[in-house]
Amino acid sequence: MPIKLILFDLDGTLVDTVRDITDALNYALGICGSKSFTVDQTRKLVGEGLTRLMEKALGEEKAGLKDTVMKRFLDYYSAHITDNSSLYPYVGEILRKLAGFKKAVISNKREYLSVKLLEKLDILKYFDLVVGSDTAPERKPSPVPVIYALSKLEVKPREAVIIEAGRKAGIMTVGVTHGYGEKRYLLGADYKIDSFKDLALILDISSS
Repeated sequence: MPIKLILFDLDGTLVDTVRDITDALNYALGICGSKSFTVDQTRKLVGEGLTRLMEKALGEEKAGLKDTVMKRFLDYYSAHITDNSSLYPYVGEILRKLAGFKKAVISNKREYLSVKLLEKLDILKYFDLVVGSDTAPERKPSPVPVIYALSKLEVKPREAVIIEAGRKAGIMTVGVTHGYGEKRYLLGADYKIDSFKDLALILDISSS
């Protein structure tokens, strides 16, 4: 059955956001005297949503400050969401070529932040749906956000493919090697690509 819907992860897949996330994290942690994180350190921490990021960054000793630090993070990040964030190469070009497909973003970033980021980078217009960590009852790696998107867009699982930095979700998966988090998640992907340009071959669209 032909593919009708393409689902995309956001951070580390469509957009390189790690510098802005690092800056927001370090600003937020400044209130409790925690160590600063480098971009490379942050890259290994992100991918499971803000709550897990805070838990990893604070550790058990400062876990009681999580809510305060999280609010500082959200306030700062919302105001600086695209200071240093940019689309990965070929993302805009490929999205334009996918006009014949339904498209959705499924992110562990809050929905309002996901929409704001996509809008500021001028690619929100390409998507039929944006699912954030707070949109559905559960967040990735749970299959619930994928099931939610399939239902909203009236597409069967076998008619969809997800493009992300790993985590097979019960539908065909294209793993993006430039993504964040642990590379072991790429092991379950049906395909792996190093560049968005390679997606044109998998989906059989012209890359010219």
